[in-house]
Amino acid sequence: MIRDIVRDEAFLSLKSETATKKDYQIAIDLVDTLRAHADECVGMAANMIGFNKNIIIVNVHDDYVVMYNPVIVAKEGEYETEEGCLSLDGVRKCTRYKKIEVEYSDINWKKKVKKFSGFTAQIVQHEVEHLNGVLI
Repeated sequence: MIRDIVRDEAFLSLKSETATKKDYQIAIDLVDTLRAHADECVGMAANMIGFNKNIIIVNVHDDYVVMYNPVIVAKEGEYETEEGCLSLDGVRKCTRYKKIEVEYSDINWKKKVKKFSGFTAQIVQHEVEHLNGVLI
């Protein structure tokens, strides 16, 4: 189901709760909602569609990757950039890393450890910050 985008900064500032297998429908709604906004958005966190759960989705070369409970376990190559967000107005400065390593469970709850670099790493970092209640 395509969900409305949350713009309430107080809600978006809350730290998300651990996702469980019962949250599968939220992941599906993230896929549907990101696809509906594909022309203006490359990643989403569950709180952006109204659910305070540790779930993100990232568009990696037209492959929609769902991550339950993602944790960035390694990062290197700090740099400064500017980003926009579907839930927020304007563009804001932030610090990112060129390469990251993330532990998460995939859409089928299989444990994964994956390395990302470049723009994909930037997207993942942005969405993980959403889960921690950090607004750019």
